Amino acid sequence: MRAVLVLVAAVLVCIWGNIHMASADTSPSECKEERNLLVNACRPVLYGRSPSADCCQRVRVTHVECVCPYVSTKTAAIIEVLGIRKVVKKIEGCGRTVPRKFKCGSITTP
Repeated sequence: MRAVLVLVAAVLVCIWGNIHMASADTSPSECKEERNLLVNACRPVLYGRSPSADCCQRVRVTHVECVCPYVSTKTAAIIEVLGIRKVVKKIEGCGRTVPRKFKCGSITTP
């Protein structure tokens, strides 16, 4: 279940319009903390809910380099089953644009 949460969080971060790049000062422990905060804030999205204000905030501030390395071919296949277009629609519902053809791990947005 945790892997699926990281997967959904990864998709949310990777296709968000305002992608933040990690600075050289972002440590592995800081990245882990960012991922954990993101997963906890966005957990309800897994169950079909719209992203909360807290989830949207976490997506905006989480560094893409902290999440994309965890998007493997296997997790990309799960995302395809969940429906990447559905996830994109939820993100756009938060008022963010989704970059086309953005690559995050094994996922490329439509």
